[in-house]
Amino acid sequence: MEKTVLRLEIRGVVQGVGYRWSMVGEARRLGLRGWVRNRRDGSVEAVVAGSPESLDRIVNWARKGPASAAVASVDVFPGEGTFDSFDQRPTA
Repeated sequence: MEKTVLRLEIRGVVQGVGYRWSMVGEARRLGLRGWVRNRRDGSVEAVVAGSPESLDRIVNWARKGPASAAVASVDVFPGEGTFDSFDQRPTA
């Protein structure tokens, strides 16, 4: 199965609302690999690797996030990397 890598920049009320924790659960459920982290500018950044179908699903999920989030925008860029799992990373 073809693997694609995307980088997501998520903006809005996405820190302090369980966004990263929820994304880890959703990404693992979808069989994706990569990481998610808070950014010092208040956004969340994620790099996700997987099948195009699973990536479509996580991008759609990212546009909503968990119930307590208020997502304003999700920008999607080509990404790169090879990952063994999907994890949270420290703030950058």
